[in-house]
Amino acid sequence: MKKSRGRTDRKRKRRHLQSFMDGVNCSHKLEYINLKKWLKDRGFEDSNLRPAQFWDTGRGLMTTRALQAGDLVISLPEKCLLTTGTVLSSCLGEYIMKWKPPVSPLIGLCTFLIAEKHAGEKSLWKPYLDVLPKTYTCPVCLENDVVSLLPEPLRKKAQEQRTTVHELYLSSKAFFSSLQPLFAEDTGTIFNYSALEWAWCTINTRTIYMKHSQRECFSLEPDVYALAPYLDLLNHSPNVQVKAAFNEQTRSYEIWTNSQCKKYEEIFICYGPHDNQRLLLDYGFVATNNPHSSVYVSSDTLLKYFPPLDKQRNAKISILRDHDFLENLTFGWDGPSWRLFTALKLLSLAADEFTSWRRTLLGDVISARNEQQTLTMTAKICHFLIEETQHALLQISQLKRNKENLKTQLTLVEALRLEDLKILQKSAEILCNLNIATT
Repeated sequence: MKKSRGRTDRKRKRRHLQSFMDGVNCSHKLEYINLKKWLKDRGFEDSNLRPAQFWDTGRGLMTTRALQAGDLVISLPEKCLLTTGTVLSSCLGEYIMKWKPPVSPLIGLCTFLIAEKHAGEKSLWKPYLDVLPKTYTCPVCLENDVVSLLPEPLRKKAQEQRTTVHELYLSSKAFFSSLQPLFAEDTGTIFNYSALEWAWCTINTRTIYMKHSQRECFSLEPDVYALAPYLDLLNHSPNVQVKAAFNEQTRSYEIWTNSQCKKYEEIFICYGPHDNQRLLLDYGFVATNNPHSSVYVSSDTLLKYFPPLDKQRNAKISILRDHDFLENLTFGWDGPSWRLFTALKLLSLAADEFTSWRRTLLGDVISARNEQQTLTMTAKICHFLIEETQHALLQISQLKRNKENLKTQLTLVEALRLEDLKILQKSAEILCNLNIATT
């Protein structure tokens, strides 16, 4: 029987959509051909992984064979890794060795990346540099308008990150100047703030953990960084498990999977059980339906709902501070955390219950009234955060219409806020059910 044209077109369309969902193979692109050739010259052989563009995660690696738990995903020879050893064996080495006080391993790597990027065609690392992102979406790179739309605890950490990078730049300017004999151009224009920001983000988002022995020419900060070309194309998923380490026998950095992966699917690794705020802060992305995600409650929000006339208010706040109960208070997919609930229970103690504060911190039930008031306060805070999140989402959608240049950054913060909203709505539902059960 002859197939109808419409059905054939539909099947072709579906097949095309499916291949787009799986990922579009990018190994034919010149930058990846050059990178693979460069890696092969350094002893890297691989026929199972292909660079690809995925509709939901962007650039990543797909596998050309089905993987089972216990399979080796990638083995990258030591010669391919960029470490402080690489930096010291370059022309920068002698300058680092004689500089006092010693620079940090991090600054050593940043300096190398900036210098190699500036060298352009002459750089031995050009094939790797060509596939590195040109821009990043870590909070340090976000515009002020975008940072102001982050949840309050993350906004504070974003400001701290900016201060860290800015101070790093200021404290390294004299060292950068000492490198002038190596360059025809003024080092001030080569090693400017935006160059350092790019290098810092490259290391912060892409390095693998690899401990190196302490060298006298570096400061005492831990030397635990290694940039891993090709391997660093692997994206994060909170739902997979991997084993990753440097193998002393093979002198290679190896990743083994503890999960299955079908042929032509994107292969993921796990950066750790991080919530979305941590992922955004350290790597510049968020994961949807992240089981580890939480919404943080700042101490200001926590205290907003307690009567300022409570005579024991200051004493209660001191107790919470002394016992580290003013930080890491969260709502998760399973509702308010034990820490949040405990802090609110202590704040809800009546005057005649105050002497039982130690029992509260241990999780004891003090009274039915205390339990009920704690539930009411928790629900109020949850609803406040829902409203705040919805307001931020409204602001984001308005800015997206007006500021085309900020669309990428705003979409990222929007993804974080939408995830937060889902968690808070789930928590509100859980609290509502708890309230019904206790009344």
